Amino acid sequence: MTCPYLEYREGIEGTPTERAYCAAVDEFVQPMRADVCNDRYDLSHTSDCEFYREAEGLEAGESADDATGPSSEEAD
Repeated sequence: MTCPYLEYREGIEGTPTERAYCAAVDEFVQPMRADVCNDRYDLSHTSDCEFYREAEGLEAGESADDATGPSSEEAD
């Protein structure tokens, strides 16, 4: 799954290539950062990207699933 904050936008005028843009920090990001956004190379944006974690209000060591609370099965 790709990070919901990742977009591809036109870069500087005159360049034909779209660049990775992180809406969580409102700036273009390096290609290696986009690898994390795209969950490449066994990376996960939910655990390996501090921009995503901060935007989602996640604490260190907390997963995105933990932040949603217990499932209805666990609550019973």
